[in-house]
Amino acid sequence: MRGLLALSRFLDGVNTVVGQLVSWVILIVVIVSATNAVFRKAFDMSSNAWLELQWYMFGAIFLLASGYTLLKNGHVRVDIINARLSERTQIKIDIFGILVLFLPVCIYILLLSVPQAVDSYLLHETSSNAGGLIRWPVKALIPLGFLLLSAAGVSHLIKCVGFLTGQCPNPNRPEGSKTAEERLADEIAANAQAKTK
Repeated sequence: MRGLLALSRFLDGVNTVVGQLVSWVILIVVIVSATNAVFRKAFDMSSNAWLELQWYMFGAIFLLASGYTLLKNGHVRVDIINARLSERTQIKIDIFGILVLFLPVCIYILLLSVPQAVDSYLLHETSSNAGGLIRWPVKALIPLGFLLLSAAGVSHLIKCVGFLTGQCPNPNRPEGSKTAEERLADEIAANAQAKTK
């Protein structure tokens, strides 16, 4: 299990670095979008290349940061039933979901998207819009994004098994974090203490 946990830490490290780099892409998108809007409104000038660059960067943000988002438990979860279950049961549900749904879908999309990206590169595919950009970089983001997401899923799976065997903390609950119920209890206690003073 130690080797698997080391692999999990490595995969988490890769997704963390990518996630931090992608945060800079957000700044670049804001600058490009604002500049493009100013030139379009103030000077009545526009460029398909700049518009497509915005779209490419938006795609990069969502695809490349998806693994980092999973690592940080930032994806939306519908926990109406799951939240009422024990931590061990929640982890078992996560393991089932990763093995039966998550990884098969990620791997399927990854396998379908690689030939598309390779063909786009080999054919020197470009946008059909006048002055548009080449297409292969944005198509290459799809398999890369799903590779990173798959890596985050494998890492989460390892941590789930580690939690069940008592070798690591609950991956759904980062260390030092409190549940909503614990935060509410702390707030009630703080309010009660403030009233008694």
